[in-house]
Amino acid sequence: MLPWVVRRTRLPLLVLRCVDCPSGHATVGDGRFRVNANGKLLDVWLLADCVSCGRTSKLTVHDRVPVRSLPARLLDGYTANSAVLAAEVLLDRRHGFALDWDGRWELHAPPVPDDPWPVKITVVFEDPVPVRPERLIAHGLGISRAEVARRVKMDTPLNRRRTRDFSFVLMG
Repeated sequence: MLPWVVRRTRLPLLVLRCVDCPSGHATVGDGRFRVNANGKLLDVWLLADCVSCGRTSKLTVHDRVPVRSLPARLLDGYTANSAVLAAEVLLDRRHGFALDWDGRWELHAPPVPDDPWPVKITVVFEDPVPVRPERLIAHGLGISRAEVARRVKMDTPLNRRRTRDFSFVLMG
């Protein structure tokens, strides 16, 4: 079995319309949070900056949650503007942020041996990068997508985006 790894090179951009300019993307940069307390309830926002004009927008992370319901690690990270926590929040699918991964990931694929055939390859995702298996396999092997369709056997459709690990068999 041959392992391939899909790895993030940078944090993805947020797909977010700016109200001041025609840009459709924002970045969280080093990760900044805004925490607002109202009695025993907290609001927490992740701050995102427009890539064109720099305007700051607030993305809701927690809305009116009791202070005691947040683990101390999270509360400390929010108040300290933890870059690691900002990356976790950004990549957490529960928050539903639309992300643009173009040019922000890479594939580490060792060369496929010439013998023996068939070869089973497992693709492991370190981050939830949405990618179509046919494009990923074509890129990793340096072949066309039509050749991928002929030579690759896989349980799931080759043209449906994946963000989780999968395996395929490459025929000779």
